[in-house]
Amino acid sequence: MELQQLWLRDIRSHVATDVRLDPGVNLLTGPNGSGKTNLAEAVGFLVSLRSFRGVPADALVRAGASSGTVRGEVLSEARTHLIEIEIPERGRTRVLVNRNRLSRRRDLLEVAQVTVFGPDDLELVKGGPGVRRELLDDAVVQIRPVDELIVSDWERVLRQRNAFLKQVGPSAGRRGLDDSASITLDVWDDKLIQLGTALHGLRAVVVGRLGPFVAAAYRNVAGDRSDVTLSLQPGWEGADLTEAVAAARVDDLRRGVTTVGPHRDDLRIDLNGLAARTHASQGEQRCLALALRLGVHEFVTTARGTPPILVLDDVFSELDPVRSAALVASLPAGQTIITSAVGSPSGVEPDAVFELVTGGGVVRTR
Repeated sequence: MELQQLWLRDIRSHVATDVRLDPGVNLLTGPNGSGKTNLAEAVGFLVSLRSFRGVPADALVRAGASSGTVRGEVLSEARTHLIEIEIPERGRTRVLVNRNRLSRRRDLLEVAQVTVFGPDDLELVKGGPGVRRELLDDAVVQIRPVDELIVSDWERVLRQRNAFLKQVGPSAGRRGLDDSASITLDVWDDKLIQLGTALHGLRAVVVGRLGPFVAAAYRNVAGDRSDVTLSLQPGWEGADLTEAVAAARVDDLRRGVTTVGPHRDDLRIDLNGLAARTHASQGEQRCLALALRLGVHEFVTTARGTPPILVLDDVFSELDPVRSAALVASLPAGQTIITSAVGSPSGVEPDAVFELVTGGGVVRTR
C-alpha cells in the first residue's frame, strides 16, 4: 500500500502543493513553519478522514480560503485508487473514491490505511483513557473495517441513552420512572448491553493479540529487554455488563449519564510490572508511545497482509541518538513518510528527499 501522488489546495499553509512520493522512505525537511507537519497531517487525513492533531476538518482549510482540497492516488492490491476530499469552510466534508461519493468510512479503510505518530502521542501513555480507547478502536476497524458498524452504533446508543437520562431528569432517580419511561429505558439498556458487550469483546481480542507486537517494538526502539504487557480494564465492576447496568440504573438516573460500559474501558500499559502512566520515565513513556503505534502497524500488517502507510512526524527530535538509531534499524517494510527539521536523521537512508520552503513550495532534492 502506498501513496503515489498528493495534491493539496488551500490546506493549512499549502496554497498549491503537488508531491509525487517514493514507495520507500520519503524524508520531508525544512525549517520550522515550512509546512512539514501540515503535509503529514494531510496524508493522515486523506486516508483516515481525521486529523492527528485532534481538530475538526474545517481547521485544515487555509485561513482566508472558502474551502480546501486534499487529493491522492493510492496504490492498493495492484490497483490505483483516487481519493478526493473537499473541505468547505463551513458545512459537510465531501469525499469521493474513484469518482464515487463515499457513504461509509469503512469503505475507505478497505482501500487505504495509515499509521501516524506525532509528538502529541505521548498522551497515549500518560494521558486519559479516551486516547487509548481510540487507539484500540482504530485497530479493531483496521483489521476488520465492517466492525466500524459496532463502534458507531455503540456511540450512537450511548448518546441516545444519555439524552434520555437527562430528559427524565434526576428526580426520576428518587421517585422512580413511570411505566412508559421504564419501558423506554429497558430498550436502551438492552441495546447498550448488546453493543457494549460486543465492543468490549473486540477490544479484548485486539489487546490479547497486540501485546507481543508492542513488546517487540519497545525492545527494538528502547534497546533493552524490559517487559511490556497490555491489559484491558473493563469500565464496570464484575464480569457481567447486564448486572452492572441494572445495578447502576438509579445512579445513572440521578446523574443523568451512563456510568458503566466500554466508554469507561482503559488500556493498561505495564513496564516491568508497574503502570507506565505513573511509574515510567519520560523517555520510557515516549518509547512506549512509539511502540504502541508501531505495534498496531505491525499487527495490522500481519492481519491484512499489507502494511499501512507509515507517517512519522518530527519523531527524531523526541528521541535521543541511541533510540533514534534503534528506530531507524527497525523501520518496518512499506512506504514511510518522515518529517524532520534537522535534515536526514543519522542512519536514515531515504529513497526520496523533499525540501519544504517557508511560505510555500516543495522541491525534491533527491
